[in-house]
Amino acid sequence: MLILSRNKGQKIMINDDIVLSIIEINGDQVRIGIEAPSNVSIYREEIYEAIKLQNQQAREINENIQEILFQVSSHEQK
Repeated sequence: MLILSRNKGQKIMINDDIVLSIIEINGDQVRIGIEAPSNVSIYREEIYEAIKLQNQQAREINENIQEILFQVSSHEQK
């Protein structure tokens, strides 16, 4: 992990197309502005984790449905 110190108004560049700007520092809270191409997804960590969990649950439901359909199809062929 790279750790950088920045002051209000300073920026961090990631590649040529992502800019992190320090907008405000208030005690333990830091406001950050992010400029990135529209094809780059940006999420707060807790939202990203919730999306991952929902996607996993959707995959599991899909696998269960496929198994049920296979069982029904196998039962009808007998």
